[in-house]
Amino acid sequence: MAGLIKREDIDEVRQRTDIKEVVDGYVTLKGAGLGSYKGLCPFHDERSPSFTVRPQVGRYHCFGCGEDGDVISFVQKLDHTTFHEAVEKLAHRIGFELHYEDGGSGPNREDIGRRQRLLDAHKVADEFFRAQLITPGAAEGRNFLYGRGFDRAAAEQFGVGYAPQGWDSLLKHLRGRGYTDAELKLTGMFSEGGRGIYDRFRGRLIWPIRDIAGDTIGFGARKLYEDDQGPKYLNTPETALYKKSQVLYGIDLAKRSIAKDRQLVVVEGYTDVMACHLAGIPTAVATCGTAFGTEHIKIARRLLSDDGSGGEVIFTFDGDAAGQKAALRAFEEDQRFVAQTFVAVEPSGADPCELRQSKGDSAVRDLIGSRRPLFEFAIRATLKRHNLDTVEGRIAALRESAPVVAQIRDAGIRPAYARELAGWLGMPVEEVSRAVGAATKRAAQAASAPPGGGHGGGQGHPGSGRGFAGTGPGVAPLPPSAVLPSFNRPDPRDPVAAMERQALEVALQEPGMLEGETWQRFSEARFSTPAYLAIHEAIRATGLGFAGDPVRWVEQLLQEVPEPLRPLVSELAVVPLPANTPEGVLRYCKDILARLFELQITRVKAEKMGQLQRLDASADPEDFQRLNRELMQLEMQRRSLRSDA
Repeated sequence: MAGLIKREDIDEVRQRTDIKEVVDGYVTLKGAGLGSYKGLCPFHDERSPSFTVRPQVGRYHCFGCGEDGDVISFVQKLDHTTFHEAVEKLAHRIGFELHYEDGGSGPNREDIGRRQRLLDAHKVADEFFRAQLITPGAAEGRNFLYGRGFDRAAAEQFGVGYAPQGWDSLLKHLRGRGYTDAELKLTGMFSEGGRGIYDRFRGRLIWPIRDIAGDTIGFGARKLYEDDQGPKYLNTPETALYKKSQVLYGIDLAKRSIAKDRQLVVVEGYTDVMACHLAGIPTAVATCGTAFGTEHIKIARRLLSDDGSGGEVIFTFDGDAAGQKAALRAFEEDQRFVAQTFVAVEPSGADPCELRQSKGDSAVRDLIGSRRPLFEFAIRATLKRHNLDTVEGRIAALRESAPVVAQIRDAGIRPAYARELAGWLGMPVEEVSRAVGAATKRAAQAASAPPGGGHGGGQGHPGSGRGFAGTGPGVAPLPPSAVLPSFNRPDPRDPVAAMERQALEVALQEPGMLEGETWQRFSEARFSTPAYLAIHEAIRATGLGFAGDPVRWVEQLLQEVPEPLRPLVSELAVVPLPANTPEGVLRYCKDILARLFELQITRVKAEKMGQLQRLDASADPEDFQRLNRELMQLEMQRRSLRSDA
C-alpha cells in the first residue's frame, strides 16, 4: 500500500490551488470587499449569504454554521472523500505530481480512492457511449434525435451516446481498461444474473448525468426498440456517486447562466433541457426520475444566490392532471425559496421539446416568458376541486384556498390576491380578506412556536452566551458546535476586546504588515482578552517565517493555537476588511496597528504614572527623573504613531 503524501506536497497543493475557483464549482460567490467573496453556505440551509471565502489566505468560513477550513477540507466535505483522495484530486486538477513517504510516485490502481475510481469508470463509459452513437448500429438512436430536432452538433454538446444492443459491449470495454467486476458492480452500469454481470443499458439512447462540477456520475437511457421490455426511461440506480434526490440533469451546463441571469428553469426530461438550451434558455435543468425536492432546492438556492435580492425559479409542467399535481408539489416547497417561483404551462400540453419541434425556438422562449406566479396557479388549481355554483362549494373553496393566499411572502401582493380570490369565488372582498388574515395569523403563530414547546433563542444569538461575537464587518457569533470551553466569550461591546480582535484580523490576513519594527511592537503588545491573548501568543511562537505566504502562515498558526480556538482563527482570517482598494486596505491596517500600539503605550503610561505617584521625589530623585523621561518618550511615540497614521 502506498505511503502517506509528503507534507511539503500537501502544502504545495494547498498553496497552488485557487480556493475560489474550486468553491465556484459548488457555490455562486459574489465580491464582499477587496479579496473576499460571499455566497450561500453549502453546508447548511440559509437565506442570507454568510459563507465567506478569502483566496489570499486560502480559507473559507461560514458565519452562520461555523464550518471552516481550507480547499482540501472543502473538497473532502462536499465530495465525501478522504483527506488522501481530496489531495490527489486537487493535485490532478493543477497537474501536480505527488510524492509519497515510501518513495513511490503514488498509489497503484488498487489503492486509488473508491470514489475517484468510480468517476474514472464513468468517464470511460461516457466516452464509449458517445463513440457508439456514430456507428452504423446506432442508426435508430440518431433517427430518434433527428426526429426531435437535434442534429449531431446538439448530440455532441450534451454528450448524448448510444448503448449497443449486445449484453456485454460496455462490460468488455471497461474490463479491457483494467476494471474488475467487483469495481464495476459498484458503478450501477451493470446488472447481475446467474452467469455474472452484464450491461444494464442495451440498445438505448444514453444521456450522461453529471454533477455540478462536471463529473459524470450516472446515465439516463431511453428505449428505442419495440422488443425492449424495459421501462421507457431507465436511469442509473442509487450508488455511492448517484443520488437522484441530489441530482439535476444539465446543472453542469446551466450553472453559470443560472448564476448570471438569476433564473432557474425546471423541466421534466432530458430532451426538454436540450430544447430549452438550444432555444436560448440556458438556465434549464431537469430532475432524474424524482420530484423536485428539498435537496434540489439547496442546489438551486446556492446557484441563484437566493438571498432576497431577486431571482426566479420557473417550473414547466404538462397541462394534464399529472402536471398539475407536480406543480402543486412544487408549491409546497415554495417557502424554501426567497426567489419568486413561477409556473409555465403550455395550453396544448406540449413540453418544450415538442413545442420546439412544432413551432420553433421562439415558442419555447415565449412559453418561459408567459410564466405565472406559482401561487396563482396553486390557487386556481385549488378552486377547480370545488363546485363554485353552490354556497357550500364556495365556502369549502374559501377554506382551502385562503391558506394558499396566506403563504404569499410579499405582504404587498397578498391583499391583491385576496381581492382576486374574492372575484373568482364571487364573494365579498371583506369576507375573503378576513379568511386570509386569519390564515396568515395561524401560519405566523405556527412558525413562531418553538419545536417541542421549548422557548426562544435562535442558534448563536448574541444574547445566548454561546461562542464568540466579533466586531468586524459581517461577523456573527459562532454556533454551539464551535463553543470554546476553555475561554470566556469576548464581549463585543468591550472596546479593548474589539481593538484586539481587529488587530488580529490584520495580522492574520496581512502578515506582511508586521515586518521590521512593527513586528517588535506587535510581539510586545499585551492582549487582555484570554482568547485573543492565546492567538497572539501563537502568532509570536509561529514567527514571520511564512509571513510572505498567507496560506501557509494561517495553516501554521492553526497548528499552534489550542484546538478549541481554531474556528475563531479561521473566522479572523476570512472576515472582510472594511476597504475596497489596495490603498484602502493599507491605510486600514496601518490605522488598526497604530491604535493597538497606542493602546499599549497608554497602558504602559498608566503603569508608570502609578509608579511616579507612589515615589517620593526628594527621596528617589533618580527614579523620579527616569520615570519622567520614560513618560515623555512614550508620549513622543504616541504622537509619532498618530502622525504616521
